[in-house]
Amino acid sequence: MLFNSFQYIFAFLPVVFLAFFYLIRKVDFFSAKCWLVAASLFFYSWWNVVYLPLILGSILFNYALGRRLQLDLPDAKRKALLIAGVSGNLLLLGYFKYADFFIETGNYIFRTDFPELNPVLPIAISFFTFQQIAFLADSYGRKTSENDFINYSLFVTFFPQLIAGPIVHHKEMLSQFARQSTGRIDYKNISTGLFVFAMGLFKKVAIADTFASWATPGFDHSPSLTFLEGWAVSLSYAFQLYFDFSGYADMALGAALLFNIRLPYNFDSPYKATDIADFWRRWHITLGRFFKDYVYIPLGGNQKGICRTLANLAITFFLVGLWHGQEWMFVFWGLLHGSAMIVHRAWKKLNVDLPDFIAWFITFNFVNVAWVFFRAESWDDALKVLKAMFGFNGFGLSYYQFFPEMGPAVFGFMLALTFSTLLFFRNSNSYIETRPDAAKMILAFFVLLSISYLNISKTSEFLYFRF
Repeated sequence: MLFNSFQYIFAFLPVVFLAFFYLIRKVDFFSAKCWLVAASLFFYSWWNVVYLPLILGSILFNYALGRRLQLDLPDAKRKALLIAGVSGNLLLLGYFKYADFFIETGNYIFRTDFPELNPVLPIAISFFTFQQIAFLADSYGRKTSENDFINYSLFVTFFPQLIAGPIVHHKEMLSQFARQSTGRIDYKNISTGLFVFAMGLFKKVAIADTFASWATPGFDHSPSLTFLEGWAVSLSYAFQLYFDFSGYADMALGAALLFNIRLPYNFDSPYKATDIADFWRRWHITLGRFFKDYVYIPLGGNQKGICRTLANLAITFFLVGLWHGQEWMFVFWGLLHGSAMIVHRAWKKLNVDLPDFIAWFITFNFVNVAWVFFRAESWDDALKVLKAMFGFNGFGLSYYQFFPEMGPAVFGFMLALTFSTLLFFRNSNSYIETRPDAAKMILAFFVLLSISYLNISKTSEFLYFRF
């Protein structure tokens, strides 16, 4: 069930919302939370009910192990339990997401011919696995004390963030599910949540999917591109991904706010970044936080000398790339960003500051070029776009090959308008912080929903669902 579908917007979300507060008023808060768990599992099962036992088994396994790690056991036993728990989670993720990747890679390197397993990737497995690994690690560090199974189940399955994040942390979620104030109707939260949800829907169906209709022909269908076409295609994808991911993040934040739950921000105007470290503080914030806290710092972070720091950055971003998918294109994209982080560290040692515009220009164009590898289905497709961007295929213009409904002037105007919106306007996080007047938010909600309604019938999956 897609966030941008009629079933979700006009049936599932309102029914779950109304029943949640009805149960709080007529029964009790515990029953309402049980309802929310059941609704979230139904939401997950909508994709493929076959994998419902998988997420249920994962929840039971990690909850039980987390409880054991909270006990006063010998250190050696606690460490063995942690290793077993993390290994079990990674093996589950590895089988479904990476088994064929490693078989294919092994066959290529060793000239073998082992058959691929072809498992169907369960949706959301990367997200709920990482959340629970973090829970186990913090239980081992005696940073958790959760004994309520329903609260824990809701922490894992809460439907606004279940499918594509944010990757939530137990300390920021479990306390919200436990407090009684979560069960009180807050009209400010409802109006702000509806507005932010509608803003995300508009970003997805009106902006991201429009840019997708321009990016896809250039990447997947055209045998060659000229200079201007290459830049049009790459920027179209950069904006498609931006508004697709930002749209999902807004819809998740908005839906959660209806239930008085504040999800962590996962997106904070990353195309405003003036260096690559700043970009990763703004893009997929909770994924970056996970890898920093549970990979980079445990490896030694920046505390063991410059060579070890650079190696830790390279390893971390190799894994960031691998997390995104079972293709070497993602790994290479991750290594590009790891290399950029290394260059950034070296540049900082020079203690030379660039003007803000120059710093932004370099950062954005690096990110845009790297997205080409992230998007391309093959090395040949990536090189096709990059060769065009760097002028190897001439500077002619044949926009009508891809965009018969518009000329280059209109397309250029839309790019300029998009850049201006991204760089100079407030993002949705600011509305959640300030919670503007409820009447204005409701009016804006209906305006955005009405515009988006025209495109809802042409639903498409969010890009991060594939990860």
